[in-house]
Amino acid sequence: MKSSDKEIKTLTKAELAARLHDKYGSKRDLSKATSMRFIESLFQKMEKTLSSGEEVKISSFGSFIVRKKRARIGRNPKTGVEAKISERRVVTFRSSQALKNDLNGI
Repeated sequence: MKSSDKEIKTLTKAELAARLHDKYGSKRDLSKATSMRFIESLFQKMEKTLSSGEEVKISSFGSFIVRKKRARIGRNPKTGVEAKISERRVVTFRSSQALKNDLNGI
């Protein structure tokens, strides 16, 4: 299947909050605003945890890990000009075996 044949959809914070409200709102008096604050709070906590260098593990989903990348020489693919890329920290994601199994229908 070509990528153009398949619609690629991005799940936004607003959609997460809406789904949370749809599923639990009426049962627990959870307003749309409270759902959005919960989602924002969750991502802020994840960001703070990652910024401090700690991992964020979500059971049956995966782990967000902070890695250090060494400084290196890069090249602009358009011009071919070399440039120094400084050392930096990046976040990587490793999916859990359960998520891999779900994606592959196992």
